[in-house]
Amino acid sequence: MEVTLLGAGDTTGTPTPGCDCDTCEYARREGLERSRFSVHVSNERTGESLLIDASPDFRQQFLAHEVDLPDEILVTHVHFDHLDGLGNAYRLLGPRSGGDAPVPVHAADDTVVEAVATPGEDFDSVAAAVDRRYDYLHAVTVTPQEPLEPFEAAGFRVTLVPVDHPPLPCYGVAVTDPETDAKLSLSGDTSYAIPEASRAALADPDLLLADAIVPAHLCEHHPLGGRHEDADGVPRTFGTKHMTREGALALADDLDAEQVRLVHVAHYYPVDEAFEEPLAVDGERCVL
Repeated sequence: MEVTLLGAGDTTGTPTPGCDCDTCEYARREGLERSRFSVHVSNERTGESLLIDASPDFRQQFLAHEVDLPDEILVTHVHFDHLDGLGNAYRLLGPRSGGDAPVPVHAADDTVVEAVATPGEDFDSVAAAVDRRYDYLHAVTVTPQEPLEPFEAAGFRVTLVPVDHPPLPCYGVAVTDPETDAKLSLSGDTSYAIPEASRAALADPDLLLADAIVPAHLCEHHPLGGRHEDADGVPRTFGTKHMTREGALALADDLDAEQVRLVHVAHYYPVDEAFEEPLAVDGERCVL
């Protein structure tokens, strides 16, 4: 299993367009980038690949990192920075590009709250939301999956696990090679309050990619502050939707992760912290 981090950033990426903060200026000078989140997982045994989340930066990510176009895609939730790259499937994937069949797009068959629906639309699940928004794409076919029930994708055993990203459903992911037992876990966009059943499914990964949007000390700038404090009072959740750096590292300890890379990183990190280990940047590769 070869994991390529195509996008390690949050919704605006780093550097952020129009921003002259020290972190964005440093990233520009050093040629460092955190584009919108996406992960490519290659199966060397079968020659297939799985894309986890379709970033709006899809085209540039695939050009920059020279990975194969995906045989299957998984969407964790319907925020645009994880979904809207799916439009790139047009003329690139499936029958329109000469393939024999549409590319499966896996998404949870679970309830979506009203907040994520466009007025006049009624989505029954994440999978239904993806299907409705991309109903013109004959190159893909949406494949609903039951949370916490393993399924096969690109020769891997894959499990969608519910996490905590209010107000809409969001999922972490466990990807295991059934022959080598190599395991990749992704926290998904989440607070530290991941349910125990999901933690069990994510546990003991060779590599954990964990949402760490900002360091805990920035919680003082969030209107809702921080939550899920540790024994020393350090917030492990920034507001309600994302883990702090400290929360992500605590999750890595909780899950007994062999390696951890922190992702979905915002440009709000102070420049002297923004590129410290284990904060990830685009283009990192790991063979499990």
